Amino acid sequence: MQPRDETIAARLGAVRERIAEACRRAGRGTDEVTLLAVSKTQPAEALREAWEAGQRAFGESYLQEALDKIEALRGLTGVEWHFIGPLQSNKTRRIAGNFQWVHGVDRLKVARRLSEQRPEGLPPLSVCIQVNTSGEASKAGVHPEELPALAEAVAELPRLHLRGLMTIPAPASTLEAQRRPFRLLRRLLEALQERGLPLDTLSMGMSGDLEAAILEGATLVRVGTAIFGPRRAPGGDP
Repeated sequence: MQPRDETIAARLGAVRERIAEACRRAGRGTDEVTLLAVSKTQPAEALREAWEAGQRAFGESYLQEALDKIEALRGLTGVEWHFIGPLQSNKTRRIAGNFQWVHGVDRLKVARRLSEQRPEGLPPLSVCIQVNTSGEASKAGVHPEELPALAEAVAELPRLHLRGLMTIPAPASTLEAQRRPFRLLRRLLEALQERGLPLDTLSMGMSGDLEAAILEGATLVRVGTAIFGPRRAPGGDP
């Protein structure tokens, strides 16, 4: 049996306290920030343990692994599944049919496929557009200058609900350096709101920089290793 300070429940508690302290520093309520537990590569049993500790939103990146966990945990109430990261066109149908959220749309082609393939019996799929705030060639995400046109096109798609923006910036060692790309994302969101898009989500901040993200207005932070410990080798997709 794990020591108490190593249990997932204890780690969740520590992360929630970090979020609460960051909200206090930012003058925000804790109800303004949603914790998304990034559970990719973790076994279904670990997610069940987190659910028993009150966690409901889980983020996955490997489709087949995620579908296996969705099936294994189907009996749990209130679970919300988020797909994080770049999407391959040949996987959009299963993503559209099994997830409530997608963080990582950065191409209109993919957004159209998600819209067309979202089953009619389900609510619109909540999506965030991924923005490359660090200018890294290796990073996915739309460039800021291309964002308005993409956002307006995605907002028009019938089976999607464009909720906001997400980013995965380059690592930074100081609080101010961490805040810079998050500040940019917030300003991009505000600019889209001024254009009439009713966006409400800033998906930004992870285990190492969630405080900086909350100080800049994050409404959803994506935390994995601080909850579950080191990632395991991914199972991958067929």
